[in-house]
Amino acid sequence: MHSDFVTLGNKVVPHRSLFKSMGYTDEELAKPLIGIANAHSEVVPGHIHLDDISEAVKKGVLAAGGTPIEFPSIGVCDGISMGHIGMKYSLPSRELIADSVESMVLAHAFDAVVLIPNCDKIVPGMLMAAARLNIPAIVISGGPMLAGRVEGRAVSLSQTFEAVGAHAVGKISDETLREYEDQACPTCGSCAGMFTANSMNCITEALGMALPGNGTTPAVFAERLRLAKESGKRIMHLYNENIRPRDIMTRNAFLNALTLDMALGCSTNSMLHLPAIAYEADVDLPLTLANEISAKTPNLCRLAPAGPHHIEDLYNAGGVPAVLKELSTLGILHPDETTVAGKLGDSIKSASNKNPEVIRPASNPFSPVGGIMVLTGNLAEQGSVVKRSAVANEMMKTSGRARVFESEEECAEAIYAQKVKPGDVVVIRYEGPKGGPGMREMLNPTAALMGMGLGKEVSLITDGRFSGASRGACIGHVSPEAAIGGLIALVEEGDKIDIDINGGTVHLDVPDDVISARRAKWQPPAPKAGKKGYLARYEKLVTGADKGAVLV
Repeated sequence: MHSDFVTLGNKVVPHRSLFKSMGYTDEELAKPLIGIANAHSEVVPGHIHLDDISEAVKKGVLAAGGTPIEFPSIGVCDGISMGHIGMKYSLPSRELIADSVESMVLAHAFDAVVLIPNCDKIVPGMLMAAARLNIPAIVISGGPMLAGRVEGRAVSLSQTFEAVGAHAVGKISDETLREYEDQACPTCGSCAGMFTANSMNCITEALGMALPGNGTTPAVFAERLRLAKESGKRIMHLYNENIRPRDIMTRNAFLNALTLDMALGCSTNSMLHLPAIAYEADVDLPLTLANEISAKTPNLCRLAPAGPHHIEDLYNAGGVPAVLKELSTLGILHPDETTVAGKLGDSIKSASNKNPEVIRPASNPFSPVGGIMVLTGNLAEQGSVVKRSAVANEMMKTSGRARVFESEEECAEAIYAQKVKPGDVVVIRYEGPKGGPGMREMLNPTAALMGMGLGKEVSLITDGRFSGASRGACIGHVSPEAAIGGLIALVEEGDKIDIDINGGTVHLDVPDDVISARRAKWQPPAPKAGKKGYLARYEKLVTGADKGAVLV
């Protein structure tokens, strides 16, 4: 046991004395020490209840013969940090989470670890740590929020952002705007659509690192606590059998994860997080692989923001196992992959699709191709990403005049001032991993465009990224980014930009000699983060979005 370093023999009397100062007994110290990484906080709706999840996990660990020892993790709420400097810290917090879990586990010689995340960057951060540490590990999330109701229809957080735009142009009243504020987020849990948190929690099932139900069982259901207890028990099985994350997170497991991603129409942020997790697992997962998987994977679900259904509807329809069962009929999964529940194929045998309106049968998909598309072209030589399943048909192939903004704030101000017009292609640059620094999400401008009724007439391109709650022709992760001289830095107001989402291209229609002349004049910007603090270090070390924005 790793814990022998701190519990066994006379040389560690000082170590045991410190454990005993906290009330641990000899019997407890003789058992495997199971770290419980709990991201509970009083600032994230998806995490406010994680102490209850942790207590249930501990009961499962104790029942199966281990000694649970809890430690904390930070977590940023993407919604609360949206649209101001706080969003610069969201993606970078992923690396802090991975580093802190690594630090706590190795510093205290835990034998295995249960990871309790829920929201956007905490799930991938903890999975990155699991792959890096490679000791037995399991994920149990806090579960999704229930949908709210406004004016008789189911809503979630994304509609609150769109409501701000609708209110700004007089489409809804003050009273209706307040109703969105009070009713859209009715319970604890990760926001109710197929946004980044729920995307990653669902993907974690296909990746093999969580028990079935992790992605969709609502936060407020007693079943979530039962799942937490089972996860606590299951970590002891993984420990006793020495089943480790890299035994689970193989290349084929990542292909299963990408396949589910395409079928569900997950957040484009998965295209940052899966490569980052794969990097820690020593698995090569190039961004272009997404298009290969997408080409043979039907899109079976249109969950908010792409459609009217929410995660609770997916849960009632059979959850992730039912989606995987549909995909298995096409022979595009790797069913023999090991998961924390056993072989993937065995874990979905009893699953069934209980609502073909929520989970389309594989024979009758929403689309024959997947929900995410990677675009390349001269404007994104190393790739860019769009949530194809959330784009209106009218915007799949379009051309328009560039409206260029040097920051999200500058763009949002122009949108609310109604200076962005039909036919425009909005370009927001210097918001990439280095240029931001921190690669902010752009939900404010995308939601404003939707709320103002411009979602079928305006495209948006950025080297930043989008919230899973964004919808429309929103192309993010443009690589190389502006801060390192990517072509997006050379776009000028009025340039023609051609977008072909199904064709996989985004192109700046400007002659090569003009581009060369602009490049000769371009100067790299001064670093925004200054010389001190975490963002200054992040800016120096972070890779491009096409590499998962990992630190090297």
